[in-house]
Amino acid sequence: MDDRPIALDEYPVHQAPLSMKHHVSGDRNAYDRCIFHVFDHGGRALLIVGLGVYPNTGVIDAYATVRIGERLHAVRASDALGEDRLNLTVGPLRITVDQPLRRIGLHCDADPDDPDSLSYDLTWTADFPALWEPHHTQRRGDRLTLEGRRFVQAGHCTGTIRVAGEEIPVTAGEWTGTRDRSWGVRPIPGEEPGRAEEFRPEGFHWLWVPMRFEDRFVMVIVQEDADGYRGLGEAVLVRDGRRDTQLGWPRTEITYRSGTRHPERAVIHLTDPTGKPLEVGVDILASSPLAVGAGYPPATDWQHGTWQGRGWTDRRVYDLADPTAHPMAAFGVTDHAARFTMDGRVGHGIFEHGSFGRHDPSGFTGYDSVAP
Repeated sequence: MDDRPIALDEYPVHQAPLSMKHHVSGDRNAYDRCIFHVFDHGGRALLIVGLGVYPNTGVIDAYATVRIGERLHAVRASDALGEDRLNLTVGPLRITVDQPLRRIGLHCDADPDDPDSLSYDLTWTADFPALWEPHHTQRRGDRLTLEGRRFVQAGHCTGTIRVAGEEIPVTAGEWTGTRDRSWGVRPIPGEEPGRAEEFRPEGFHWLWVPMRFEDRFVMVIVQEDADGYRGLGEAVLVRDGRRDTQLGWPRTEITYRSGTRHPERAVIHLTDPTGKPLEVGVDILASSPLAVGAGYPPATDWQHGTWQGRGWTDRRVYDLADPTAHPMAAFGVTDHAARFTMDGRVGHGIFEHGSFGRHDPSGFTGYDSVAP
């Protein structure tokens, strides 16, 4: 085994008596990854980009999906994890940290055999400082299955997206960009399930909502179980370049499309520091299920962290017009580009939502329960 120091060992960043080549934990589910959302304010296009490193399975992978109308164009790539951890490149997908916490480059090369395939060159620029999210843990029975440290940030994007023979200009003022960075432990497919099915939750209800307004950023995050018991919940206002205040105990009223759990609009109830009620209106602009194309569970064709061999790249186009063609998407999280109204202000961001199984506050009685 080649156990020589790597380039990153030159820097004073160590937190354990190990080379930076090695993760301090031996848990196969250790991960370190990011996700970006880039979308126009008219709801025409929603681009989602992500990259992940899985040090104990030796995998680095990345993906990009863009929804235009009812078509979802996807690029996925996976490879063996190398020693240069500063090189965030997998196949045609590349992320560059041009100025940490301030400016990030997002790039995807076209398929040389198909010039009409998805490609883009974008610069993501922060408009607000990064904000820590609450420490996130989940257990199945006595076993810790998820522990994540995360921060979220909102900004704008400039550049060009090319897809299906069309060149789409991405301009500041007309497009918003949000991002999330997380690391820790979360399940990777392929592990023996053991008794996991005995601890399958009766229900899971999730909201992750970064909202960018011209002069402020609001972050709402909620996780509830079947009874509505909240294991995670926070609403924070960021303005004047700093975290300003908490906005009470967020409560949501979601209007679902009949026969589904697909949100069409919502109201988020917050509270200002004086106790005055504060309402946020949510209008859905465009939706992209993360289990289609982006590799999030319960995707059936590819999931993050799984070994695909060296130099694997996959491109495909999904038709989202018929939801029955993607039956598992309803049991995964969906990211919705959204318009928000709050206290006379109009903003844009992501309304990420997943609701599975029983959720008493919403009136859902089981995994097959949908809105009337």
